[in-house]
Amino acid sequence: MTAASLEPLLFDPYDYRIHEDPYPVYQRLRDEAPLYHHPELDFWALSRHADVAAGFRDHQRLSSANGVSLDPAAWGPHAWRTMSFLAMDDPRHLRLRKLVYQGFTPRRVSDMHDQIRQITLRYLEPALASGDFDWIDAVAGQVPMDVISELLGVPQADRGELRRLADLLVHREEGVMDVPMAAMEAAMQLAGYYADMVAQRRRQRTEDLTSALLDAEADGDHLTEEEILGFMFLMVVAGNETTTKLLGNALYWAGRNPEQYAKAAAHPELVEQWVEETLRFDASSQILARTAAEDLEYHGRTIPQGSKVLLLIGAANRDAAAFHDPDSFDIERPDKGGLISFGRGVHFCLGAHLARLEAGIVLREFASRVRSYSIGETGIERVHSVNVRGFAKLPVSVEVR
Repeated sequence: MTAASLEPLLFDPYDYRIHEDPYPVYQRLRDEAPLYHHPELDFWALSRHADVAAGFRDHQRLSSANGVSLDPAAWGPHAWRTMSFLAMDDPRHLRLRKLVYQGFTPRRVSDMHDQIRQITLRYLEPALASGDFDWIDAVAGQVPMDVISELLGVPQADRGELRRLADLLVHREEGVMDVPMAAMEAAMQLAGYYADMVAQRRRQRTEDLTSALLDAEADGDHLTEEEILGFMFLMVVAGNETTTKLLGNALYWAGRNPEQYAKAAAHPELVEQWVEETLRFDASSQILARTAAEDLEYHGRTIPQGSKVLLLIGAANRDAAAFHDPDSFDIERPDKGGLISFGRGVHFCLGAHLARLEAGIVLREFASRVRSYSIGETGIERVHSVNVRGFAKLPVSVEVR
């Protein structure tokens, strides 16, 4: 028995030490407390792959109606205003998702391929020319916001400020266990900005997604203005922040495993597998919350009705019961089928295709131009967030071809 195993098992998603490396604690949760209860923060947590996968599919007993965040201020029947259909159960969820799908179609996403590549090169080429740069500041923090902004119709001049506000939404200072005032103010500013955009599109339609959402119709039903704003808000948080973190995590782990990067650099067809292994090994979205709609039995214990239940995506993706040698970063991993980073069931991420497309394009353009690279030994900063895992700063040095 190791000294670590003698320490009391404590899982606190607000703890900065968890943000630095949650995986040893996840291992203990899976082994020692597959149903974990934190009485002070008032949540239960499931960490094994089988339980998390089943939990995503069990959308009736594990409700989404109070939202997906651990933060008390973001929890409750109002959560849909910023999390859209992520914070709804059927039939509300199905209705809204069906309407949003009229505008946010796979074809609209696929048609952006060339545009995403142009956006990527706009930021990537000058960064590579400098040789030493911050990957997040120069590329990973820029491309996803530009892609979302192109989709929604946000002018280029406004994107830097919207990116700043989006960063404030997810950041948590140490010891703060709720949505901070800065995040609330950022949310209000974003909501006001998008409300003005919607008003402009009502007066004059354009070719963007905002106009498409105004015109979306299913069986005579239309989206309300609040529903449109909720989805636009979701796009900024889920569509922008998580893809930025995916790109940061991908470069970090391939940099820490240079033999893996060498494979992708030599064989471009492996870039998609690089994306998939990053999604498994160090997922951007680590935690999603649910509400127990009734008493639930797990591992000989009962989760009381009304309780907050955390589905630990990051822990499930490192479960040896689902993946061979799960703590190894292997872009040629044969067992990819258990990936749970985009959820399962009715709430499977609507933006999964866009995230994969963006990440694939950015990393392919990087790998085609960079022979090798290294991660800076100093200057790395992590994002401190309850749900999202990634980097605020990631200095790199590149050797271009």
